[in-house]
Amino acid sequence: MPHIPASTALKDLRILDLTRVRAGPTCVKQFADFGADVIKIESPEPDSMSGPRHGHDMQNLHRNKRSMTLDMKAPDGKAILMKLVETADVVVENFRPDVKFRLGIDYESLRAVNKRVILASISGFGQDGPYGTRPGFDQIAQGMGGFMSVTGFPGQGPVRAGTAIADISGGMFAALGIFTALWERQSSGEGQWVQSSLLMAQIALMDFQAARYLVKGEVPGQAGNDHPTSMPTSAYKTRDGYVNIAASGQVMWKRLSEVIGRPELFAAPEFVDEPARSANRVALNQAIESATVNRATAEWVEVLNKAGVPCGPIYTVDQVFADPQVKHLKAAAEVAHPKLGTIRMVNQAVGLSRTPATMARATPEHGEHTAEILREIGYDDARIADLRSRKVI
Repeated sequence: MPHIPASTALKDLRILDLTRVRAGPTCVKQFADFGADVIKIESPEPDSMSGPRHGHDMQNLHRNKRSMTLDMKAPDGKAILMKLVETADVVVENFRPDVKFRLGIDYESLRAVNKRVILASISGFGQDGPYGTRPGFDQIAQGMGGFMSVTGFPGQGPVRAGTAIADISGGMFAALGIFTALWERQSSGEGQWVQSSLLMAQIALMDFQAARYLVKGEVPGQAGNDHPTSMPTSAYKTRDGYVNIAASGQVMWKRLSEVIGRPELFAAPEFVDEPARSANRVALNQAIESATVNRATAEWVEVLNKAGVPCGPIYTVDQVFADPQVKHLKAAAEVAHPKLGTIRMVNQAVGLSRTPATMARATPEHGEHTAEILREIGYDDARIADLRSRKVI
């Protein structure tokens, strides 16, 4: 079956996906969901690092792609790859930095075949430097990028995020770099080498916390559920759980103090402005919580929203997908799988009015489209059979 574009937005792009695990597939998924012809090139032996083929992770990360198997170390396999590069707009890899040079698929080697091709390389720590050859892993980047030092409650020790934020953001930043390079190519006619790393992505996600240090010399610490600098913003106990409230700034703070029946707090010297409220956050939170514990979370969400105070419940994942707004946004999208039946995927987060992303096809089986893709670049059935017999594909 030929390529089935998930959208017309990127239907004219061809992406060669050499990635594994999470950061690379997260990057390529952006293009697949918007219609690019993504060819997932896999080793003839299934990759155990990426999990079971029919598991939730593989299904979520590799939808809307085609799959072919190829031994890139074999001369004939390398020749096939380079023939595919001739037709490709982008090649994405997340090998350790030295591997691409050993395989002969570094940027200069690809450029020699196709000067318009863009190579995107995603690594743990960058393509060179003192840590360039180290293997990358999400939690390692979370620690080295500072995230774990500001997550959790004061004194409890470092805490990782509950999801793979370094992997995911490393992939997303790579996708942004690729889109930028594609736009630039329209005027220059040439590709370039796009590089992202888990470490740089994690540091970028530190955002204002990193800026506090770079601009003001402040080393931020853990603040639990409190906002590090803007109070009152925290999770407050209710009669049946917790509610998130974000009432920073004088206008919101005044509204909150009135809604909870404690208007005198607004004029209290220890809470007079944001710096004072941050400095006295323990007393502030206790005062607010003495009111919030008297009503259920759902009641507070209704009352506070009516008053224009930002707030919301704290959901478990099942509750997330049961929420009416989440359903309205179609955060879960169905796709038909030939073996698993109809399954739900995490939908594309970006909406386009004319050319939206869709779930056109489920994650392909291992090497499902190998023969089809080889025929597209001129291989006949006899040559394909020969390649298969020699385990090149």
